[in-house]
Amino acid sequence: MVEERRKILEMLSEGKINAEEAEKLLEAISAGSQATPAGDAAKLPRYLRVMVEPGPESDKQEKVNIRVPLKLIRAGLRLAGLIPKSAQAQVNDALHEKGIDVDFSNMKPEDLDDIIRQIDDLTVDVEGKETVKIFCE
Repeated sequence: MVEERRKILEMLSEGKINAEEAEKLLEAISAGSQATPAGDAAKLPRYLRVMVEPGPESDKQEKVNIRVPLKLIRAGLRLAGLIPKSAQAQVNDALHEKGIDVDFSNMKPEDLDDIIRQIDDLTVDVEGKETVKIFCE
């Protein structure tokens, strides 16, 4: 973690990032380094699972089973903090055009944890053609 802090401070001194961006990055690495008690770590989900199964009216019989490590998602949120302020609006607009209505400049790792806690077992039936299941494990 000391090495990460040093790199952030070097980027700040070289003008690659501003003070606000450096502060966000420092907060992100210190939040990531805080260990959870052993009892809580066993309860926290480690993966986001997305499964798509064909329904009775589906033309295709292909199944999709995706398992994404939550650490990867958290790392992506931290990387979003590296997007320069001048480009954040363009990134948000591009995501919105793709149907993703998320403002990553305001999202924090704690927000992701709240979402994860609320995803118990989400199942969506798509007009009898597919069943989409999203859950954490």
